[in-house]
Amino acid sequence: MPKTAPLRPRRTQLAEPMASLGGLLREWLPRQRWFAGKDRPLADLGLLSMTELFPGCLHLLVHTGPGTVPAPGATLPGGDCYQLLLGVRNQPSPRLGRALIGRVQEGSLAGLTVYDALQDPRTAQLLLERLRHSGKAGPLRFGCDPSRPVPAGLAPRLLDAEQSNSSLVYGDEFILKVFRRIQPGVNPDLEVPDALARQGCDRVPAPVAWFRTTHPYEATLGVLQPFLHDATDGWTLALDALASGDDFTAQAHELGRATADVHVALASAFPAGAPGENGRTAAAMTERLTAAAHCVPALRPFVPGLRTAFAALTTCDVGPPAQRIHGDLHLGQVLRAGRDWFVIDFEGEPSRPLAERRSAHSPVRDIAGMLRSFDYAARQRRPWRPEWARRCREAYCAGYAARAGWDPRKKHGLLRAYETDRAVYEVLYEARHRPDWLPVPMAAIERLAVRGD
Repeated sequence: MPKTAPLRPRRTQLAEPMASLGGLLREWLPRQRWFAGKDRPLADLGLLSMTELFPGCLHLLVHTGPGTVPAPGATLPGGDCYQLLLGVRNQPSPRLGRALIGRVQEGSLAGLTVYDALQDPRTAQLLLERLRHSGKAGPLRFGCDPSRPVPAGLAPRLLDAEQSNSSLVYGDEFILKVFRRIQPGVNPDLEVPDALARQGCDRVPAPVAWFRTTHPYEATLGVLQPFLHDATDGWTLALDALASGDDFTAQAHELGRATADVHVALASAFPAGAPGENGRTAAAMTERLTAAAHCVPALRPFVPGLRTAFAALTTCDVGPPAQRIHGDLHLGQVLRAGRDWFVIDFEGEPSRPLAERRSAHSPVRDIAGMLRSFDYAARQRRPWRPEWARRCREAYCAGYAARAGWDPRKKHGLLRAYETDRAVYEVLYEARHRPDWLPVPMAAIERLAVRGD
């Protein structure tokens, strides 16, 4: 790859970079998988922070939508913040391929070519060098665990999987998750694995390095963890079992045990939630249902029946205490290496506020997410095999009960409410991102609303 000429922005360049980049980013951002505003026009685009990470690479935090730069600890009103790493070079290269964003036509960067730097192996290697040692670059802060040294020179590759962030694998030894949608505060994907490592829980890979920003607020930007190169995700394993006609109950049972192990460790690592939250939980679920039905007309006929699931929360068994949980648990968030299951991706649902994702919730929420995932897997085959999903659900809950000391199947009201809430979320997600998949959660909506099971 041609050598990149050093870029040394002057103060005038830093003062008006959006005059150069605004037009290109307005066209490029909505096409990215991790961009959350696909359902609305990209209105205002503002620059919150810009740092030259190293020559030829700019680190940006940009704000989309209305609102002003928030005070420390506040949320971004009416918009979102995104992290971008932009490569800037004098001459375009055919090797840039789909990483190319465009050639700047005006402003202080006019005449330069801009591209997504995470797709540039040179930039990815330099980023790893930053992470290998603690240090800083402008408002950016780099930290690492000195007991887990990271070798130099590991070859990078960008994962092409569909996800809400960007991940780089280095030499099949480490994986770096670069968060795209940034909110003020500590990201759970750093906070939780670090806390679990201190608990001695080996079901979750411990962070070995990370980076964050101090401007315009404190926020986590990325986490480096060991990469389980010999592991296969649960979704792939489930689909393989379905395709070959194999039973998956033994794996589901062990996965239930692994989930309980993580929940027990989380309960020890973080303070318990306040009791008596079911009323507020029911109100929040009902509010989400109303908002989703407004966006997805197919959901509206089932709203009255679904509300009964949430209303039952106020009268059913309160269940286990609220605690820190995974927050977005499904078959794609677990890995099996050898005979062991590992849990990854503790970021939670990126569309929800960070404060909510870091708060205590019923562990039934995680269980419901996994049960919905078994249903998703079963519906990938024709004809649909509901008995396969039912057996997996039973085995998973039995495995969980064996470790946790309580049985999710005996918390019927809680389980129905949380599974309904998850299905409502899935309907909204599929309608926005994968309309062809909408029938999958809609089938669960019909079951939960009509039969109440």
